[in-house]
Amino acid sequence: MYQVLRDNLDQQVIKYALINSYKRFTESRTLYPFVEKRELKPRARIPQQEYESQSAFLIIFVEDTLPSIYKKYIRFFDSNKTTKTNLVNSKAVPLTQDLDRNLKHMENLRFFDFLENLLPVDYALLIQRDPATRARNRYSLTHYHVRVDWPIADAAEDLARNLRYISKDLYEKGESYAEDLQKKFFEFHGVPVMSGGRRTAAIVAAQFLRRLSCISTVYVGSSESRSLMCISERNISKTALMKLSGAEMSTIAESASISLSSFKKNYLVAREGSSGVAVFRAIYTQTSHARPPEDGKLRDLKSDVHWLTVESQHLLPAPEVWRFAPLPYNVIYS
Repeated sequence: MYQVLRDNLDQQVIKYALINSYKRFTESRTLYPFVEKRELKPRARIPQQEYESQSAFLIIFVEDTLPSIYKKYIRFFDSNKTTKTNLVNSKAVPLTQDLDRNLKHMENLRFFDFLENLLPVDYALLIQRDPATRARNRYSLTHYHVRVDWPIADAAEDLARNLRYISKDLYEKGESYAEDLQKKFFEFHGVPVMSGGRRTAAIVAAQFLRRLSCISTVYVGSSESRSLMCISERNISKTALMKLSGAEMSTIAESASISLSSFKKNYLVAREGSSGVAVFRAIYTQTSHARPPEDGKLRDLKSDVHWLTVESQHLLPAPEVWRFAPLPYNVIYS
């Protein structure tokens, strides 16, 4: 059930993070800042510019229910529950007294409208199994304005210990070694060192949630990277809009053995003259240096080796197009 709901959430989040952002750019008659191929490489540096029309948000989606003992680090309390009283009284949420209390459940037909209303709110949204209805396997958006308060150093220490670069303490081999480990923590998750607040909160949350016995997914949209990042038990992915020329579309359609008109109908989310705009996703995987050693022994960090590599690259069908599969499109290193 969780994976089915996550597939549906993927589609909705792509629309909100990328397609709706693109529409805001065009409505303001501003050229959309498409992500450059070099920005999708592991270790890539992203231009430090934020775009007002690009959506920024953070979603934590947990397969089970977060234990209350974790409130110290993932701040979900009664005061930021998605109750009618909290939402109506919150000046940050554009909702009215007519709020339907059942909107927070993912099974509600208007759930994604409710989600979109809350996504601009600062910090994170928490979606988890509703503890009051476990027999129904119901998932709900239970909390908003959720802060992630686990220190970066603790997250890096936890990762380094699991990968056997340290035995216990982050600073056991000195400050320089600890600093290198913290840099590698960012590289492990596919973001530049000291990225913007939401992306840093996302990777810290992803590392903390690995402590759970269930799986979890973290989505983060960045106004700086102009992309949607997803961290799950499967992989790390970055999804962005890509502009395709007429010649590129013809080549892709021919390689996929489909007509050009069919490609445009099912894969393009916008058109710019003779060019088209499609959704591109790169999936990354950790190298052997970013996995626990098979012998379980302690090892020394080599800061110059890569911890992340590109596993696959695809053009995705437009959201809600299910008849067509993603198309391989290897461009990052071309």
